[in-house]
Amino acid sequence: MRKASRLFEIIQILRLARGPMTAAVMAEKLEVTVRSIYRDIAALQAMRVPIEGGRGIGYIMRPGFDLPPLMFSVEEMEAIVLSLALLERTGDYELKQAAKSVNRKIAGAVPPPLRQAMERKAIYAWGSVAQPPAGLDLGLVRRAIRDERKLLLDYRDELGRTTERTIQPIALIYYSQTANIVAWCELRQAIRNFRSDRVEHCEATDTHFSGDGDRLRQLWTSGWLNPQAAGP
Repeated sequence: MRKASRLFEIIQILRLARGPMTAAVMAEKLEVTVRSIYRDIAALQAMRVPIEGGRGIGYIMRPGFDLPPLMFSVEEMEAIVLSLALLERTGDYELKQAAKSVNRKIAGAVPPPLRQAMERKAIYAWGSVAQPPAGLDLGLVRRAIRDERKLLLDYRDELGRTTERTIQPIALIYYSQTANIVAWCELRQAIRNFRSDRVEHCEATDTHFSGDGDRLRQLWTSGWLNPQAAGP
């Protein structure tokens, strides 16, 4: 177990303990040496975590101490760093800005050992960066999915033919080059995928499909094994 994860686990053990916890008991729980626990306790006390006690008598956490609202293991932090980096590869401008904001908020909430995992710049997402679709705001699509609001599209198929579609959007799939809108198409009366780079115009309507989103997502996932369900 890495040190940052161990520090978190020690805090959790002491917060939940009904009485003093000896270093030997904590060492057994965490599968480390007693000496490691002594060093970790000293490190936590240096970070002003209110741990009291000493060798031979055990340790307690002073009442009133609480963890920050965000606490992760090092592996979880690295997963977050990679996820935020992958968002930078999408063509969704709002999500890219949100990723930067999330980065700042997490860095300000977690303790120094975990903050170092974010600031180390050792994990990258590489490859091509998707360009924002010219005729579509992906943020508008995400809001329509949340609000269960119908969208009106001018959509160009693979042969260059343009049709007007009223759709009930239920999901967004992000690929390396583009994003696909999954929606119930009222023209085709079926679940269809719409490539964002083929949308020439998109606007929200005043009509909702409230309460129907979950049913349509179940219909979509039930058709994953049917290749005919993916066409425009």
